[in-house]
Amino acid sequence: MQRTPVQSNNLKSVGYDPALKLLEIEFLSDHSVWQYHGVPPELYARLMAAHSRGSFFSRNIRAHPERYDPHRIR
Repeated sequence: MQRTPVQSNNLKSVGYDPALKLLEIEFLSDHSVWQYHGVPPELYARLMAAHSRGSFFSRNIRAHPERYDPHRIR
């Protein structure tokens, strides 16, 4: 999946596949890559528009593993 570099203290890059509702995040701290399943396009748009993407991600996606089924892929 293609990821876009982002300005963030926590996130290095973000990718999204709207057909699969699949969000992919690369983290700055350890360069790990995680995928989050079931992320609606509106939530992805809000993430990308957020003033603090890292905080938005932590509050709205990472905090809900039961909803977005996280998996480390690298």
